[in-house]
Amino acid sequence: MKHVVVIGMGYVGIPAAVLFADVPGFSVIGIQRKSTRSGWKIDFLNQGRSPFPENEPGIAELIRRVVLERKTFSVTNSFDALKNADAILVDVQTPVEPGDHEPRYESLRDVVAEIGKHLKRGALVCVESTVAPGTTTNVVKPILEQSSGMTAGSDFHLCFSYERVMVGRLLHNIVSYPRIVGGLTPACAQAGVALYQNIVKSKVVATDCLTAEVSKTVENAYRDVNIAFANEVALVCESLGIDVFEVRELVNNLPNDPSRPSANPVRNMHLPGAGVGGHCLPKDSWLLKYGVDRYGKIPVDMKVILGSRAVNDSMPIHMANLALHGLAELGIDPSAAKVAILGYAFLEDSDDTRNTPAVPLIEELRRRGVREIAIHDPFVRAEELPDVERDLGVVIAGSDCLCVVTKHSVYGGLTPQGIRGQMRTPFVVDGRGALARWDTHEGVTVWTIGKGSR
Repeated sequence: MKHVVVIGMGYVGIPAAVLFADVPGFSVIGIQRKSTRSGWKIDFLNQGRSPFPENEPGIAELIRRVVLERKTFSVTNSFDALKNADAILVDVQTPVEPGDHEPRYESLRDVVAEIGKHLKRGALVCVESTVAPGTTTNVVKPILEQSSGMTAGSDFHLCFSYERVMVGRLLHNIVSYPRIVGGLTPACAQAGVALYQNIVKSKVVATDCLTAEVSKTVENAYRDVNIAFANEVALVCESLGIDVFEVRELVNNLPNDPSRPSANPVRNMHLPGAGVGGHCLPKDSWLLKYGVDRYGKIPVDMKVILGSRAVNDSMPIHMANLALHGLAELGIDPSAAKVAILGYAFLEDSDDTRNTPAVPLIEELRRRGVREIAIHDPFVRAEELPDVERDLGVVIAGSDCLCVVTKHSVYGGLTPQGIRGQMRTPFVVDGRGALARWDTHEGVTVWTIGKGSR
């Protein structure tokens, strides 16, 4: 029997745990703190229930099977489960503070120290949490060695192997995408490769810890830069009075011509929007900078990557500007206005609120005088946001401005005729192009990010 312990029951830890638990010969224990925010997951998972929305493919059935039928997965808050572990996966939060943009490793350090106290000789410890380049070797390794009294690379294996999960594709991405395993030594890397080959159908690639850490942060920084490009083009189109979505369509119509790959003209301009959220994109560029600043041999001025971060951070403020300017043009005093926020999760049809752009948007509106703000989201749990409203009609009723922050599918059913009768002032700021299908606005003023028609 192969005993695996996964620490942290979140979007990465749960799917990894249940995939391993479904492998014949494996047993898995998840460790989760009994925190106010996430402690409920312990009983929830031990009952064979999925904490994810119903539209997360396959995971509800997999959790039910490994808990209730195979009985190979359970969750606890006790680190005693570590003592028999052959492999330990670390999937805890590694946030970056908004002020100094430096990582906060309190949870990581605490967990790693506990692992060392219970670590058995020959076990594999793998950090899956996204960290700054150099962290596995310079932070995790010393703590493990000090608390265990053993030497990494000879007495136990140490790896960094990053996830590529995405809400709505949790299982698919882990199983189907190539896996990168960075080892402290080549033997450590091979131990990690052998473990992940049990659940990954694609190739599992071995490298060193530092290369894997850089690859993870660069992978997300790359996407962040591309989104920033789309957002900046959207601002250009607003200024010039044209439609960024038409521009995007025209830019992206270059064909994928494989006849000469080096001259392939294909383009993939991303969609602009109200801001970038999630656990990774808003922080991974800063993790990359932190690693370079702390462990690099020469200083690097990351103008493109950090400049892109600034562009994406500015989009919720831009959306607040649109809302407030629109209210002013309509003669509405912000202090007397009701603003409805449609969507609090950062990603459509999900309950994930991590680094949601709704937060800076709401903060900016309040800072500039808006007193009444109502928030609607059909997925976000009350434990996450106590004042979230499930009834869309209640939020829209009597409002002076609708701000579409998240492209939840439910908002696709909105019509100009329907909201015009409910709103006090029929004014919409569309931050996601969610209302693009409206043929006409029929008495509703609509301002869309990236459209200069106003």
